[in-house]
Amino acid sequence: MTSVDKAFRSGAVLVILVVATGGRGVAQRPAPDVKTVFEEAQRALLAHDYPKAEKGFQEVLKADPHSVAAYSNLGVVYMRLGRYDSALEAITAAKKLAPEMPGLDLNLGLAFYHKQDFASAAPAFQRVLQSNPQHAQARYLLGVSCFMQGDYPGTVSALEPLAEQEKDNLDFLFELGVAYAKLERTGDSRRTFEQMLRAGGDTAQMHLLWGIAYLDLEQYSSAQAELEKAVALDPRLPFAHYNLGVVYQHQGKLDLASAEFEKEILTAPNEPWSYENLGLVYLQQDHPDRALEMFGKALKLNPKLPHSLAGAGKACLRKGQHEKAATYFQRAVELQPDSAKMHFQLGQALLKIGQREKGQQEIAAAGKLQERTRKEFERTVSGRLPPPAVRQTEP
Repeated sequence: MTSVDKAFRSGAVLVILVVATGGRGVAQRPAPDVKTVFEEAQRALLAHDYPKAEKGFQEVLKADPHSVAAYSNLGVVYMRLGRYDSALEAITAAKKLAPEMPGLDLNLGLAFYHKQDFASAAPAFQRVLQSNPQHAQARYLLGVSCFMQGDYPGTVSALEPLAEQEKDNLDFLFELGVAYAKLERTGDSRRTFEQMLRAGGDTAQMHLLWGIAYLDLEQYSSAQAELEKAVALDPRLPFAHYNLGVVYQHQGKLDLASAEFEKEILTAPNEPWSYENLGLVYLQQDHPDRALEMFGKALKLNPKLPHSLAGAGKACLRKGQHEKAATYFQRAVELQPDSAKMHFQLGQALLKIGQREKGQQEIAAAGKLQERTRKEFERTVSGRLPPPAVRQTEP
């Protein structure tokens, strides 16, 4: 599990969406009837009547395809509805028409953020800060986006200026404390975690955050102790059983791990992560049918999980279903093209179905990626690069 996943499982960050105002873009105004439709749609948006708002802004755009405000507000509507791809299309259209319009970069970053595309979200938040360095929301979300990518220097740079005003925010303190620890800033990390303890007290949420922090630092015994306290205090605390299962998984306690993932599924049946990790456990226990079932459930909830796709491919290989395995591995490689292991697994599957040339190409690509990783590691230990990010264990 990546630090990205751990941080998301510790609690979501709540944000306020910016609603753009006004009619048409830079030089022209909409006709009076279009203006009336726009104003009614905007009132519907403010009243949380999103279907009416969506319909109204779409009507404005039919009459006036250059209405920046209609595109912008339509993007907000889609974000409120959780339709983030549609939100990105609308906000991007607004930004093409008015690149400097206030609020667009923030909303663009928010749409990427909610899609968990943190690599795309971070530049949008950076642009907000370039025009307004005091924008606390953009700064916070930039810090979280950096944290999710394992960019710990970027995390510290973004979050440190917010330390005083966020001194009681447990998620903030967790992210900053872990980033300090990853950068071996031991004193700053200890001070931040002590503040987290003062702010959180002896609560289940506090023990959960401590457990995740220890897990991220690969201190599994300490993580186990904290997470066991968390589930004892609140057996239905979201992500507590999940993270305890991950600890047991790292310790090789597979039966205990699967039991925790099953408990998490009862608490949060619409989250894919426990299904994915339960599938990995079943693979380790050589139960490919049960593993494939779990990966299927994870992918039904989120079809873009590279590790679930790769796990399903591996389960299919064990079942002798080589063509299905190749299909799964191909999708995994498309989502994570820098994974040497996934390229290698795809190559193996292609060889098994007689596609020798393509199989050898994938295995060669895996070798090149491994060589690049080796060289990057050599540069890292020689002091010319920051420490590498923690990566999820692949199936």
